[in-house]
Amino acid sequence: MSHRLVVVGAGYAGLLAAKRLARKLRRSDVTVTLVNASDRFVERVRLHQLAAGQRWAGPSLRQQLSGTSVQLVVGRVTAIDATGRTVCMDVAPGAIGYDTLVYAVGSRARLGDVPGAAEHAYAVADLEQATRLRHRVTEMASGGTVAVVGGGLTGLETASELAESHPELRVRLFTGADGVGSGLAPRAQTHLLRALDRLDVSVHPKTVVAAVREDGLDTRDGAPFAADAVVWSTGFRAPELARAAGFATDESGRMLVDATLRSVSHPEVYAVGDAAAGVSVSGAPSRMSCQAALPMGRGVADVVAARLTGRAPGPVRIGYTFTNISLGRRDGVVQFTHADDRPRRFVLTGRAAAAFKETVVRSTVRSGPRGESGRNESDS
Repeated sequence: MSHRLVVVGAGYAGLLAAKRLARKLRRSDVTVTLVNASDRFVERVRLHQLAAGQRWAGPSLRQQLSGTSVQLVVGRVTAIDATGRTVCMDVAPGAIGYDTLVYAVGSRARLGDVPGAAEHAYAVADLEQATRLRHRVTEMASGGTVAVVGGGLTGLETASELAESHPELRVRLFTGADGVGSGLAPRAQTHLLRALDRLDVSVHPKTVVAAVREDGLDTRDGAPFAADAVVWSTGFRAPELARAAGFATDESGRMLVDATLRSVSHPEVYAVGDAAAGVSVSGAPSRMSCQAALPMGRGVADVVAARLTGRAPGPVRIGYTFTNISLGRRDGVVQFTHADDRPRRFVLTGRAAAAFKETVVRSTVRSGPRGESGRNESDS
């Protein structure tokens, strides 16, 4: 009987892992099945553009898998039975058995952090949420207010994109305790603030939001702010699937893994991307990002393929090269970094940074997940 290898989730890490595994194991008696809730690949790094009203359609997963032996199953995973080694779904056949599981379910917005966020806030963490925000912004009258909570990459990009695409709206950015561009070099932070000022984004630095209301928000110091829409972008957490299945997880629901991305509690299970508590080259937990997801997707494929063919795998290296921030369609910041995510002195700004990021985003889909189907690509 064929070894059943199931990958759950077709984001950046999951799709890349499935395609690379199929190629590396093409001469082995292994079937590779990819399970995903949608039949399209969601470019998550573009969801803020979709929310702002720009046209976007993710590429077809069947197109992405063309030329590979990966079997695609479109359905939402409702549970994982770790004892029976089964993935349960909301579509026929209802369940798929596995011998090896790669868990790549991504992450969701942390809407449970403060009272009212889950009920009243919008987010850009997935396609459904971004589309919901898009509809809300479209129906708002001129002079309406959008409050974006969170001064990290998602908050900065969302606030900038909304302000540029909808100059008739007032955009407020609440940056929380860390302020704007925490962790970036001073030049990058300065450019961020100038860009936000140019876009007429009202910045509320180091202002912690304590509650979200239907008509606005309240800050920790008791100040109320009116808003027609509140966008929550303070961070992400993994779905509850792993914890509910009994896998070892951290406080954010991410699966605890060793240096080869193998579950510390279930050796037949691996985790990648935002759903995995990997360890970067600095020794710190891997950052939830596309930049970490891609090496994890490649690495887990190499590890699993090695073990299934009787070889000893090495550790997966998770390092960083740069941090990309778009500030609308014609501006941006690229902060180049050391492998351990410390900022270098070199910073790219303006149109050059915007062009750089667009090139990277396009190549991520073209040369990352999709490039693994190339038949002439070496296995090195």
